[in-house]
Amino acid sequence: MGLALAAIMKGYKLICVLADKQSKEKMDILRAVGAEVHVCPTNVEPDDPRSYYSTSKRLSEEIPNSWYVNQYDNPSNCKAHYQSTGPEIWKQTEGKVTHFVVGVGTGGTISGVGTYLKLQNPNVKIWGGIDTYGSVFKKYHETGIFDENEIHSYVTEGIGEDILPLNVRFEVIDGFTKVTDKDAAVYTRRLAKEEGMFLGNSAGAAIKGLKQIHKEHGFTKDDVVVILFHDHGSRYVGKFFNDEWMMEKGYINQDGSYPEDDK
Repeated sequence: MGLALAAIMKGYKLICVLADKQSKEKMDILRAVGAEVHVCPTNVEPDDPRSYYSTSKRLSEEIPNSWYVNQYDNPSNCKAHYQSTGPEIWKQTEGKVTHFVVGVGTGGTISGVGTYLKLQNPNVKIWGGIDTYGSVFKKYHETGIFDENEIHSYVTEGIGEDILPLNVRFEVIDGFTKVTDKDAAVYTRRLAKEEGMFLGNSAGAAIKGLKQIHKEHGFTKDDVVVILFHDHGSRYVGKFFNDEWMMEKGYINQDGSYPEDDK
């Protein structure tokens, strides 16, 4: 969406290729600001010609005078967060940050911020903590094995991958924790209703992941933990903030309460 706005100012045509699990609101907003949107099936292999990886690459090769952004492998992704987000966190915490927790998708945020923070203080813990079931990140980080048996479709948007993007610098990351689709959805709703924070689906995954990390490893009263939320809730009104959709998925009960709620 940032690219879509920049394209308007620069006079460029933007073509966005999305997986069909992405929310309709995202597609509508992109179209509203002039982007051309191609929707591809989620449940295909990355090298399948129908996948959004293959489709975006093919379009860049077929369309004259085009440029393939490739946020997964483009080093500018990490560089932007190394030069901006990392220094911002360091400055605003007065260098007291002890833990950084964030979901991992393309890897740009965690790798850029993590690299910057560890250069300032090698003891800062970087929890790219937030992975999803169906993604290869956690097991690869812990074992070095790319296990295709880990890969399956999932509902959570914005985090996890079935590939290893070059922008994910595993050496910077101290650990991962996996969050279920159900928990991510429920905590997205809870952030809105209990904290007044109307955020995207990956934010729900991140806050649940933070609770899991705290339960497993613990934080002290002197720790300064920074958790980053990427997205706004307006892009998920038809899904995670829709009662009927949540009930169909079994994420909330018929009366709107949360199954197995663990406040």
